Amino acid sequence: MVLSYKVRFWEIRERSGRAKAFDVRWTVNGREKSESFLTKALAESRRAKLMTAAREGEPFDPKTGLPASELRALRQRITWYTLAREYIDDRWERTPGNTRRTIAEALATITVAFVEKGAAYHQPYLLRRAVYSWALNKNSWAHEPRGDWAAALAWLERKSLPLGELEDPDVLRRGLDALCRKLDGTVAAAKTTKRKKAAVNEVFSTAVEKGYFAHNPLVGLRWTAPAVDDEVDPDCVPNPIQVTRLLEAVRRLPGRGPHLYAFFGCMYYAAMRPAEVIHLKKSQCRLPVTGWGLLNLKGGVVAVGKEWTDDGSVHEIHSLKRRATKATRPVPVPPVLVRMLREHIARFGIAPDGRIFQNAAGNYIDSSAYNITWNRAREAVFTVDEHALNLAKRPYDLRHAGISFWLASGVDPAECARRAGQSIHVLFRYYAKFLAGTRDRANELIERSMDRWEDPQVRG
Repeated sequence: MVLSYKVRFWEIRERSGRAKAFDVRWTVNGREKSESFLTKALAESRRAKLMTAAREGEPFDPKTGLPASELRALRQRITWYTLAREYIDDRWERTPGNTRRTIAEALATITVAFVEKGAAYHQPYLLRRAVYSWALNKNSWAHEPRGDWAAALAWLERKSLPLGELEDPDVLRRGLDALCRKLDGTVAAAKTTKRKKAAVNEVFSTAVEKGYFAHNPLVGLRWTAPAVDDEVDPDCVPNPIQVTRLLEAVRRLPGRGPHLYAFFGCMYYAAMRPAEVIHLKKSQCRLPVTGWGLLNLKGGVVAVGKEWTDDGSVHEIHSLKRRATKATRPVPVPPVLVRMLREHIARFGIAPDGRIFQNAAGNYIDSSAYNITWNRAREAVFTVDEHALNLAKRPYDLRHAGISFWLASGVDPAECARRAGQSIHVLFRYYAKFLAGTRDRANELIERSMDRWEDPQVRG
């Protein structure tokens, strides 16, 4: 919405024979607006009020003709539930399915909390599901919600708070506190809370642009989010010997184990994300008979759910994380991974679209499948103490292990960040504990160099 300061007023016009005979007329950015009144006195009062707003520097809305303050007051009677659905509608077409799903999850959490004080639906799980799966999923709007969902959403429409009440700090804190807990009352992960709050803040910022608020009410609000520990825990990161044991255990497992041996190898030796490994094609690989190879990564495959995509596909192909659509990331890979990939291709072939990894039906590797295999490998090789440390609990810990090994080997952090597809800022934040050893070696090198250049006369 673009407001305008180009406002002009005409004299009051009287039109006999009409119930409301006195017209107040003005233009906003050349567009004519008018309001009719029973008496001339009422018309003059209205005209004076509009002119005062213009003289005091208020912009006017060309569409409605109203000054910004009146437009804001009018719109603040709109409920949060309506605003959340409007936000989903506005950005749906330019948002990938996975992001649609995560935004809906965040807004569903706070939408059921932004209701009249003391109001509580008798089936909270059903209400949350109705909001997430229908009210905030534009793909579902083509048909009416099922009966029990319709009743829950009708209740929410009645109880949802108008936007004017969301400038109350206590109300906002009540909503943000809801982000910190799951529906069953247990504490949500700090990262989940942080992600959800970012989505809610974006809705408020967009509402400011549309004139619903004069400023974002979350800005300056005294509320402390749960602390997020971004650093990778060294106790969870396997060392090279432990990784070798795990990979060998995967290779020896019956069923899908041999097929996932090189899959997990890519996550460790190339520090690839699972989505990048799933998307890896033979055309992206340089795999010489001897020596180092090169993987030219171009994107990833994400499982979204067919209800969130435009074409009903379960998966979406994304660009590299936080990169432009056609961006690539070349990653040199050691001979051990080259051999693993060459042997995998020779044994299992490739998918019709050139992908190296596929399931038995030729489709994308599913996360539940590789997680099951990973857990079996951990059970096979880890001791009770290693299990107690949650060592390599998730396949993603292989990526952490790969990056940590690069740092421990003395690779420049900037090069580690480039190969991993991270910013140097993120690398330092996540791997601070592993960077300590790198800093110590750097200090030793600087000190030795300083010793070589020390002036003997000064020393004496």
